[in-house]
Amino acid sequence: MALSALTPPASTPAVTFDSGGERLLGVLHLPAGPGPHPIVVLLHGFPGNERNFDLAQALRRAGYAALVFHYRGSWGVGGSYSWRHILEDAARVVAAVREDSRLDPARLGVVGHSMGGFAALMTAAADPAVRAVASVAGFNVGPAAVACLADQAVRAAYVRDFEGELLPLRDTSGAALVAEMEDNVQEWSLASLAPRLADRPVLLIGTGRDPVTPAETHHHPLVRAFDAHPVPRLEHHLFLTDHALSDHRLELIDTVTDFLDRTLRP
Repeated sequence: MALSALTPPASTPAVTFDSGGERLLGVLHLPAGPGPHPIVVLLHGFPGNERNFDLAQALRRAGYAALVFHYRGSWGVGGSYSWRHILEDAARVVAAVREDSRLDPARLGVVGHSMGGFAALMTAAADPAVRAVASVAGFNVGPAAVACLADQAVRAAYVRDFEGELLPLRDTSGAALVAEMEDNVQEWSLASLAPRLADRPVLLIGTGRDPVTPAETHHHPLVRAFDAHPVPRLEHHLFLTDHALSDHRLELIDTVTDFLDRTLRP
């Protein structure tokens, strides 16, 4: 049957979620057909210039419902922006989509980019209902915080870089974001998540021309840590591209879709 003949037809409804006393804004890409559809929650990074709508559209064409949303304190959403609020909001949304009758709670994946990759792995580790998780150019807070604590010049560079990205955010600062990383250096170490992810498929995509999350700091050490535990269903790739995967968008779509087809399909 042609997709155009399926009912209900594909749609893109705006959705909201309550988290921390604020209303989060999102867009759900629903495929055609009655469902319930497998659901993929897409977590964007800091500050969210790349929101991976191309990936959301491609996942819908492949039969997945794909959700993109904004965290507290970002892009017009009320509340204050912080790394802790990203984690809380991601956990709340991943729980909320399981209550939507259009979506299949038994086929739930989380895919994140940059700081969203960090949030995706943290969320999956804390929530066994997440069946598969992928991190793309993920930001590994642990090593970044260790570097800030060890070298004031590195710390100043992070503060400066964060300050340059604050326009779509509210009630935060570069110094506050760096301090929050330093205060949670142990709790937010992605390498320590291996025991809690050992029973799940995990996809790590690193970027080889990326000054934001250089693979030597953010990708390769995490792959080694997950291999060493081990995380038996770990899959990892390194794309020779920049932080936004600007010239590897089709490769990203193909890799993520193939991973989800192998892990979320019946």
